[in-house]
Amino acid sequence: MRGALLASVAISVIFGLTAVAQDTAENENTPPVDELHQTANELFEPIPSMVPAVEGNAVTREKTELGKMLWFDTRLSASGVLSCNSCHNLAMGGDDNLETSIGHGWQRGPRNSPTVYNAIFNIAQFWDGRAEDLRTQATGPIQAAVEMAATPELVLSVLNSMPEYQERFALAFPGEEDAVTFDNVARALEAFEATLITPGSRFDQYLEGNLNVLNDQEKQGLQLFVDTGCASCHAGVNLGGQDYFPFGVVERPGSDILPPEDKGRFAVTQTASDEYVFRAVPLRNVDQTAPYFHSGKVWDLEQAVAIMGVSQLGAELNEEEVSAIAAFLRTLTGEQPRVELPLLPVSTGSTPLPAPQVKNSLEADDAVQDQTPLR
Repeated sequence: MRGALLASVAISVIFGLTAVAQDTAENENTPPVDELHQTANELFEPIPSMVPAVEGNAVTREKTELGKMLWFDTRLSASGVLSCNSCHNLAMGGDDNLETSIGHGWQRGPRNSPTVYNAIFNIAQFWDGRAEDLRTQATGPIQAAVEMAATPELVLSVLNSMPEYQERFALAFPGEEDAVTFDNVARALEAFEATLITPGSRFDQYLEGNLNVLNDQEKQGLQLFVDTGCASCHAGVNLGGQDYFPFGVVERPGSDILPPEDKGRFAVTQTASDEYVFRAVPLRNVDQTAPYFHSGKVWDLEQAVAIMGVSQLGAELNEEEVSAIAAFLRTLTGEQPRVELPLLPVSTGSTPLPAPQVKNSLEADDAVQDQTPLR
């Protein structure tokens, strides 16, 4: 009896030790919690691989195909030579890589053209956020005298002059008695722009669990981005685009970077506290969208990081820190969407002809001196 009891105890001890050994082995094989990765997932979100839904505007194939046609059609401009793609070139990072865009009659707009890629994730559109969504934004550049310089009447006249466009609108907006409307132009453009997302960046892969996809310098840059306070304004899925902040929280940049005549969101709200306030720029694909800031005066990403350190954080970042943050920012570039150039309807005898252009840049300057910022 005693022998059986001792044997039972021995077996229990052996199994107990075995269980402890297994637990120890499992603990040794379990990777430690990566605090940086955990923090990153609390602050940021990967861009989804699926096209996001648009409130009040179903993103259908017929609507996006029509929107793509309108995006590239220069006949929607008064001159017949400009399109949405002129300032938001889908082959050049979704903008035009110019300080400020060139519009009707060689007029220069007052602000740098933001990228259209991932714009669907922004809380509002334009640098001052005056358009609540892409649908509202889409109609602005078409009508702006310094950009495409068209009118709703001209746009509808152009579209109704071509039977194929009439058919396309009827397919995209079924059940509507008159589908060719200026509001439906905006809806089609919004649906197309919703497809212009760039998932799969190395940073997205990091957020999704591939901890080795970033090198040591890039992880250092991410840590600095969080620790210095950059993520306070540049967080969420688009690393920005979600709120408004003064340009120069600590120290206002010089007039070459922050033109004194452009007071940002103040023009929208007429509130003194909104002077020189702008929407935090989204940082996705930032290495593809130089020059930087609403003035477009800075071409070097490292220089832009250093300027933001001083003006927004009051921090004199050293060269190693600037390089690390810039290296991290370059991991935000995702897969650019493949956009096949659409075949557009052929003009007919009733299609309006282009309007005369402003003859020279001096006349253009005179024509825009009273224009409000359009980006």
